[in-house]
Amino acid sequence: MRIGLVGYGHGGRHFHAPLIASLPGATLAGVVTLSAERRRLLAVEHPGVPAFDSLAQLLAAGVDALVISTPLEGRAALVHEAIEGGVAVVSDKPFASDAGQAQALIEAAARRQVPLSVYMNRRWDSDFLTLRKLLDAGVLGRISRFESRVERYVPEAVGNASGGGFLRDLGSHLVDQALLLFGPVRRVYAELQYAAQAPGCDYGFFLALSHAGGVVSHLSGSCLQNCPGPRFRVSGSAGCYTVEGLDGQEAALVAGLSPRNEGERWGVEEHRRWGWFEQGEVRERVASERGDWLQFYKQWQAALQGQGRLPVDPAEALATTRVLDAARLSAEHSRVVEMATLPGAE
Repeated sequence: MRIGLVGYGHGGRHFHAPLIASLPGATLAGVVTLSAERRRLLAVEHPGVPAFDSLAQLLAAGVDALVISTPLEGRAALVHEAIEGGVAVVSDKPFASDAGQAQALIEAAARRQVPLSVYMNRRWDSDFLTLRKLLDAGVLGRISRFESRVERYVPEAVGNASGGGFLRDLGSHLVDQALLLFGPVRRVYAELQYAAQAPGCDYGFFLALSHAGGVVSHLSGSCLQNCPGPRFRVSGSAGCYTVEGLDGQEAALVAGLSPRNEGERWGVEEHRRWGWFEQGEVRERVASERGDWLQFYKQWQAALQGQGRLPVDPAEALATTRVLDAARLSAEHSRVVEMATLPGAE
């Protein structure tokens, strides 16, 4: 399978190219980038992989599938170009600038009968896989509250998040995980934080989601938080699961490691990074599942070969986009937004 990549910035270079290059039975067939510096990095990091000036040139060279990892502004046009070219495509997250744009891409893919998926790689984080295992086993009992955070202190990131801020960029992962675990959302309340140097781009957010099934999700993110809270705190009738810090795959990829060169060591969390189960005076370590972002591409590859479902259905990405739209509306008007009142609600 020849896979082409459009974009070799932080996402394309670290989150896509190493995984595609690690995928058995696949080849990184080419990368679209106009930057001389990024072409130099490509030649060093993936020798022999050609660089192209445009998506059209890459299509003409012959690919079986495309991954679009460019800034959100303008990305929809590239995804649409890939769809019109009849080539299976993965869009990086956030999927779209709003639900209308997401719906248009989904309809275009359906019309052309082109497989379309969205790169929600954090479904395969170590901590998230561990939490899913606990929930499937009923270890925590009936869940009442799901708390999920990604908080860092990275001042240089202020004003640089894709899609107008961290709500749509980072928040797309947190909302996707909440919907995957606890289903549709009825009500959304949100607060956004802005810095004086970037008044149009939120650097922090808080969301309260009321799920139809009764669970309440509290989601937050920030790039100016000196003291991060737990990555997850999940409260249930039979106990609570907490875990600190972030899955290690991002840091490993940025450091130049990959599933191809790490083998069975990839995604394994050191025991001091494992989470905790607590109930009253009981406090026990919970062994973390092995994280595996490569699973996204393995499942995508299998789906394109008719051997399973897409790893992320675009309808799921649309649902996430609608929640993010509601969150921005909530923050702008300082009110709770009922999902049933939004355009496109069923």
